[in-house]
Amino acid sequence: MVSPLSLSAILQQSGLDKELLLIAEKVSKSERITEAECLVLFRKGEVGFLGALANHIAEQLHGGKVYFNRNFHIEPTNVCVFTCNFCSYSRQYKNRDEGWELSIEQMMDMVHKYDGQPVTEVHIVGGVHPKMNLEFFCELIRKIKAHRPDLHIKGFTAVELDYMFRKAKLTVYEGLKKLNDAGLQSMPGGGAEIFHPEVRNEICADKVDGDGWLLIHETAHTLGMHTNATMLYGHIEKYEHRVDHMSRLRSLQDKTGGFNCFIPLKFRNKDNDMSHIAESTIIEDLRLYAIARIFMDNFRNLKAYWPMLGRQTAQLTLSFGVNDLDGTIDDTTKIYSMAGSEEQVPSMSTETLCDLISAVGRIPVERDTLYNEIKVYEEEVA
Repeated sequence: MVSPLSLSAILQQSGLDKELLLIAEKVSKSERITEAECLVLFRKGEVGFLGALANHIAEQLHGGKVYFNRNFHIEPTNVCVFTCNFCSYSRQYKNRDEGWELSIEQMMDMVHKYDGQPVTEVHIVGGVHPKMNLEFFCELIRKIKAHRPDLHIKGFTAVELDYMFRKAKLTVYEGLKKLNDAGLQSMPGGGAEIFHPEVRNEICADKVDGDGWLLIHETAHTLGMHTNATMLYGHIEKYEHRVDHMSRLRSLQDKTGGFNCFIPLKFRNKDNDMSHIAESTIIEDLRLYAIARIFMDNFRNLKAYWPMLGRQTAQLTLSFGVNDLDGTIDDTTKIYSMAGSEEQVPSMSTETLCDLISAVGRIPVERDTLYNEIKVYEEEVA
C-alpha cells in the first residue's frame, strides 16, 4: 500500500506543482492553510504528497502516539422520526415493530455487565424516538452515575438533542444544562453529515440544519462540556462542500476550543436510499484523512473510527495524520455494521488494538474521554 514520503523529501522534489509547493512550505512552518488551498489539495494532491504533510503534522503534535479508550455503547433505540437517505440503521416510528426500544432497566443491565471491568466511557446514541424524551434520558443518566460515578457519560447527537429540547419546549442552553446537571459530561459528533444546505436538503432535509448543529455544540462548550465533530463523506457532496464543512468547524474551534477531535465518517451504501452511489476507494479515504489533518490545524486529534473503516484501513490511516482509533467498543454498536461496514462484529480487545498500532511503529496509548493518558504501551512497540 502507499507509504507517504517525508516532508523534507517533498520540499526537495523538482517539478512539484507551485500551488502544492507553497502549501508544503506553509505546513513546514506550521502556518494555517486557507479554504482555497484546501480545495487545491483535494483537486491536485497525490496521496503520497498528502500523507507526507499529514504525517509531519501528526508527529509534531503527538510524536508516535496513537490513542484509544476502553468504552462501550448503549443504543437505546433504532426507531426514528427522521428519514435520512443514507441511514441503514433506523426504522421509522410507524414501523417501530421492526426496531428495538430499550427500557431504562435494560440499559442499566448493559452498564452492570461492565462492573469490575476497566472501561472508562459509556457512549449513548441512537434513533430519535418520540417517547424517549428529555426526562427519560435524565433519569437514565442519573442512574448510571449513581451506580458508577467514575464512568464518563458521553451521549446524544445534536439531532437527538434538538428534538428533545423542542419537544420539552426548552432552549438549547436550558436543555443541555438539565442533562449536564444529571451527569452528561460530553457529546459525540454525530449528525453533522454535511452542513451545506445544497447537500443537507437532499440527504437529511427533515432534521436539524448545520447552523443548529453548530449552535448546540457551541452551547455545550460554554457549559464546559467537550464534544466531537464528524463529517459524512463519499456520497453526493463535492470538494467545495467538504471544505465549507471543515471550515465552519475550524471557525467554531477557534472561538471555543471545545472540540476533542474530528472524525471523518465514510458513507456506506448497504440497505439505504442511496445504495446506488458507489463508496469511496481506500485511496480517497486516505486522501480525505490527510487533508483533514492538514486543514484542521486547531483540532489536536483526528480519529479513524475502525468499526466503520475496518481495522486494516484504519491502520493505514495512521500514516496519513490519524492519531486516534476510538476504543475497544466490545460489540456494542450496530450503526455501521447494519450499513455494510467492514467490521460486522465490532469488538477488539485492548491487546489486539495495541498490536494493530504497534505493528506500524506507533506507540499505543490508552486515554480517557478527554485525552488524559491512562497507560502508555511503549514497551510493546517492536
